[in-house]
Amino acid sequence: PRVCVVGSGPAGFYTAQHILKHHGEARVDIYEKLPVPFGLVRFGVAPDHPEVKNVTNTFTQTARSERCAYYGNVTVGRDVTVAELQRCYHAVVLSYGAEDHRVLGIPGENLSGVYSAREFVGWYNGLPESQDLKPDLSCETALVLGHGNVALDIARILLSPLQLLRKTDITDGSLAALACSKVKRVWLVGRRGPLQVAFTIKELREMINLPGARAVLDPADFTGLENTIKDAPRPRKRLTELMIKTALEKPVEKAVEAQTAAPREWGLKFQRSPQEVLPSADGRRARGEAAALHLVAAWWSAASSFLSQGSGDSAKAIPTGVTEELECGLVLSSIGYSRGLSLAALCARAGLYCSGWVKRGATGVIITTMNDSFDTAQSVLEDLQRGVLDVATSREGFGAVESILRSRGVRPVSFSDWEKIDAAEVARGRAAGKPREKIVDPQEMLQLISH
Repeated sequence: PRVCVVGSGPAGFYTAQHILKHHGEARVDIYEKLPVPFGLVRFGVAPDHPEVKNVTNTFTQTARSERCAYYGNVTVGRDVTVAELQRCYHAVVLSYGAEDHRVLGIPGENLSGVYSAREFVGWYNGLPESQDLKPDLSCETALVLGHGNVALDIARILLSPLQLLRKTDITDGSLAALACSKVKRVWLVGRRGPLQVAFTIKELREMINLPGARAVLDPADFTGLENTIKDAPRPRKRLTELMIKTALEKPVEKAVEAQTAAPREWGLKFQRSPQEVLPSADGRRARGEAAALHLVAAWWSAASSFLSQGSGDSAKAIPTGVTEELECGLVLSSIGYSRGLSLAALCARAGLYCSGWVKRGATGVIITTMNDSFDTAQSVLEDLQRGVLDVATSREGFGAVESILRSRGVRPVSFSDWEKIDAAEVARGRAAGKPREKIVDPQEMLQLISH
């Protein structure tokens, strides 16, 4: 059987890995629109989290398998259609992630100084399409909308000492911009309460321990929560306990001195929902944001719902009509992604599958994607075993696709081509004292491999 996977991020590689491992004769071809592989591991994981990127070692082993091939620089939907792929393969798995961010749907969100998390993370991580962003970091206060790990990543990058960032694979251009940044305060704003935050304890601890930055948490948001979380699941309990400790405990004298001397600060604001991004005097850029306060009673009822149902996701915020203006010059929206396209009709077709964010939306961490992708791969294997997929009919796979691409003037990038780009990036990084210096221009990548 010949299987095609569209997208070379974690979902794509885990799907390919599972099929190759559990079917001794299957061949898997992975298509990627960029010349370089690994998707969100390369372009989404924060530069100061190199240990998370080690998963690319496993992906590289998969790509080097005799029964696997990687074809970068191929945009499915433009260079070759899904229908054409289906004629060339027994099964096609769409694993290209979530293609766009969720909009706020409020007045002023298109003002200069308002960016999506996707754009901003892509900017400092070297995503080619985000390199023209040039965010204005000349303000003192930034507002991040969202209480997830990506929101904390953004806050941490904005407030991290430069000497820490210089040792990472953050792009040279974004490092230069951050060196001139005036941002010294970041508020992370969420519409629900402390029991509904989506970030994890590891990321919260990193923020609390960030050198040169102090946490500003309002004790009123956490008073009395100790009793509420007694029967909570352990991860939620530990996370809430850390927030309570940070907000309520008086630090020892040395810590007080260090905190007072800290030039930067960050904090969490709860039960606030953005109503409008207010313009500056000239009407061109963000000046601040009006946030609607929600009833405190709303989240106390959410707390009891959390304990009885084992999840705080059902908590609803109730608008009070009271507004608060938060002064800032930079607004970063980290409220999630929209799916790439509606797949309900597409995936009703035999032989077409999807895995990862394109299937379930932008939720979870890499291990969540791994398990989800293994499930999709298992569905492909079961359909092969039950005869749902007609393997009696020979399919040419890339042999047929190559003819289509050639007729359209498209030259794919192989995995060995990527390894040349990889070696060049690592060499440039070594010269700068970094693990790598990412090439951000796809044309430069192609020139490097003589395309």
